Amino acid sequence: MFIADTHCDTLFAMGVMNVPAERLMVTPDKMRRGGVSLQTLALWTGSKGNRGDVAGIVEKELAALPELTNAGLRKVDDPAEALTSETPCVMLSVEGGEVFEAGTDAVDAYRGLGVRMAALLWNNENAIGYPAKSGDPRGLKPYGLEVVRRMQAVGMAVDTSHLNEAGFWSILNETPLPPLASHSCCKSLCDHFRNLTDGQIRALIERGGYIGVNFYPAFLSGSGEADAVRVAEHIDHICQLGGAAIVGFGSDFDGIETTPSDLRGADEIPNLLNALRRRGYDEQTVEGIAGKNLLSYFERIRP
Repeated sequence: MFIADTHCDTLFAMGVMNVPAERLMVTPDKMRRGGVSLQTLALWTGSKGNRGDVAGIVEKELAALPELTNAGLRKVDDPAEALTSETPCVMLSVEGGEVFEAGTDAVDAYRGLGVRMAALLWNNENAIGYPAKSGDPRGLKPYGLEVVRRMQAVGMAVDTSHLNEAGFWSILNETPLPPLASHSCCKSLCDHFRNLTDGQIRALIERGGYIGVNFYPAFLSGSGEADAVRVAEHIDHICQLGGAAIVGFGSDFDGIETTPSDLRGADEIPNLLNALRRRGYDEQTVEGIAGKNLLSYFERIRP
């Protein structure tokens, strides 16, 4: 089975925080044991956004990548390459559009590094727009729309996780291609500012976007506790709205301080697959959710 995960912070954990291998949620061995075919690795710009050392942080994250590839993971620039790979694969993303603030040429530069998706911001305002955490009612800034259009032109998925709702609608209403939410959950099941409303979910379904459901218990449950069954409930909610073909996994591994009780790392992904099966999903649908939906999404946004 092809299994894909659209978000983890493993490179930050390795390159900036120096987390020892035995404490990482994503490792080559755990990917193999969990059957994970493709893991997206975020280049996070850091908690201070453009007030921090963005270039230095990204440099450290990129310097950590060879530790994974030397351990047998294959870096790919296209998700489809992972479908036929004999070894587990990794693909780069960006979390924080601060890397694009110098000009839209930076989008091309990161695309050249193999980055195939980019979250426009984290929890800080930047030159692109406003974070969900702020509650700001304004849409994307004019420069933000320039960045989005350039991303779409070069085949880089526009990631709306962490973006405020008005910015989300700017992308849906003012640009031609559908975005994704790489690591987000359902607001109707857990009322958190980081989660997607049913209206946003329906819009992504209608436009052919993609949602990677986050494993962070705080986004999954008001109690702050969760298991694979609870993750499956968020996936099921999206499916009940008509999104069985646009939903998948966006674990946020190595970027969350707590995990579902039985989803503590990439090796335990089979627990989520089994939770979906027990919920009544047939194998074809499970295969789509596990990873094939992501492949279809990238075909839809291919320039």
